[in-house]
Amino acid sequence: MTDTTHNTHSDVLAGSGLTLAKALPWLIASAFLLVMPFVFTSNSAITIMNQMAITIIFALSYNMLLGQGGMLSFGHAVYMGVGGFLCVHIMNWDQFFGTLPLPVLPIFGGLFGMGLALIVGSFSTRRAGTVFAMISLGVGELIAACSVIIVVFFGGEEGISGDRTYGLPFFGIEFLQQIEVYYLTAFWLVLSALGMFLFSRTPVGRMANAVRDNPERAEFLGYSARWVRFYSFVASGFFAGIAGGLFAINYEILTEENLNLATSGSILLVTFLGGVGFFFGPVIGAIVFTLLQTVLSLQTELWALYVGALFVATVMFFPGGLAGVLMMHTPPLVLGKLHLLVKPYIKTLLPAAICILATAGFIEILFHARHAAIGDDQMTLFWMTFSHANPVPWIAFGAVALGGFWLARRNAPELVETWHEANTDTGARP
Repeated sequence: MTDTTHNTHSDVLAGSGLTLAKALPWLIASAFLLVMPFVFTSNSAITIMNQMAITIIFALSYNMLLGQGGMLSFGHAVYMGVGGFLCVHIMNWDQFFGTLPLPVLPIFGGLFGMGLALIVGSFSTRRAGTVFAMISLGVGELIAACSVIIVVFFGGEEGISGDRTYGLPFFGIEFLQQIEVYYLTAFWLVLSALGMFLFSRTPVGRMANAVRDNPERAEFLGYSARWVRFYSFVASGFFAGIAGGLFAINYEILTEENLNLATSGSILLVTFLGGVGFFFGPVIGAIVFTLLQTVLSLQTELWALYVGALFVATVMFFPGGLAGVLMMHTPPLVLGKLHLLVKPYIKTLLPAAICILATAGFIEILFHARHAAIGDDQMTLFWMTFSHANPVPWIAFGAVALGGFWLARRNAPELVETWHEANTDTGARP
């Protein structure tokens, strides 16, 4: 009896330890979100973090289609957009919004996005691959066109705006300050991310991976590939609608830009950049893209060029995205050989980074020389002020770019050799 009781307690403790191990990343992320406003206190920084959180939810919902279900969509922004438009209309409905706490508003956006996904998914998920991609493109363009025609809902070219402060105060909080909106957005970020993660662990979520890889085999096992895609599509539309509701709360205005093809293309870029093969990949992609879009755009007009180049380089050389790059280092870490890569990385990646920065500097000088007003030959780059008419900066940036490229190319074979060594298990096995 004593042994049985002891074994039972051991099993419970082991199960609790496993649960705590799984919950630990979520607890750390939640604590991180709580602390962030105390580190970055300015309103502009908080606004960027809000945008980052919304983009993370949107990217994770898109990853439910592409990463988990293998459905390449070119019109996913419409589900976020219609959810946001509905939430703005609710904000303007005084009789109803005055009795509704603001924190529950994203649920209505999610339900509306899910409703549209039910309609579109009923015919678009019959097939995957090119057929699904073209249908999503057509639906996206159709609804984007309707945003200009159906003025009563979409507001025409100017869009519609609302006021979140008209809602029922939530425990005395009226969401007048940006910090209050931040914590509301962070709450929905954790809740939505946890919901999508749990969905990926359900039988439907796991079968979505099987349908993505081999739909014929899934059909042979008794699962309908079409219905698995449909359920994933509807769930994705729900979380995209939540992202739209949060966008409406944060910015209090929506326009045609929120559901057009450019926004759908941006979220595709974000998801690929982070890595579609990993759940946390879109999180990384959303953080990097938001920082590039907000911070880098303040420094240069050519930020979109650099983001596009980063995307092309990621697809060509790192198809697993930034998350894939991080996970590539798991075997060296497990083998205890990660330290071997430090020196080759410094010798190779540092010159490569210098080459990239110098090339960007050369491009910036060229752009300024071509587009500056007549007589405006002064420019500031990398905290240096000089004239683009002076040949010295051209020569200096060009020489540094070529020198960095030569050093990186010369040291690349050493990095490759060390990489193979760090990933090789040379220890004796028991």
